[in-house]
Amino acid sequence: MHASYNVGEANVHLWSDSPLTTAQRPRPIPNPPVAREDIQFSHPSEAEFARLLDFYGIEWRYEPVVYPIEWDEHGNVTEAFTPDFYFVRQGYYIELTTMRQSLTRIKRRKIQRLQELYPEVRIRLWNRRDFERLLSKYGMSSQHDALVGQDALTNAHGNAS
Repeated sequence: MHASYNVGEANVHLWSDSPLTTAQRPRPIPNPPVAREDIQFSHPSEAEFARLLDFYGIEWRYEPVVYPIEWDEHGNVTEAFTPDFYFVRQGYYIELTTMRQSLTRIKRRKIQRLQELYPEVRIRLWNRRDFERLLSKYGMSSQHDALVGQDALTNAHGNAS
């Protein structure tokens, strides 16, 4: 089964029924370790989540592995997925998505594909509602606007328009 998606100006072709066997599929690619103070989080919610993990002494890594999830007939990776947080002692990932619902659907699709290809990988998607519950549980609801959604991202990068 073949599908094409437009991503910006590029056309990305995905192969669901790749002729490569599981043994031939591209292997996960470890990212080099990054010192805590050098991590560039994609969104303010991720930075706050990391602070909570640190506060409670939970050992974690940020985006430690890139998982190829689609590739062409020659084995070239055409799509990959990098889960946000890996909990070292617990052995699972959390993917945190607090932006638009459409991004949550995209992440769900990628996670489903990751689990088809790498069934040993344990991962859970946390959406906006999950993160809002976390804020509420820890008495941080007043920080909602600074941590959730597109406005939080825009304000964090100083691009308020």
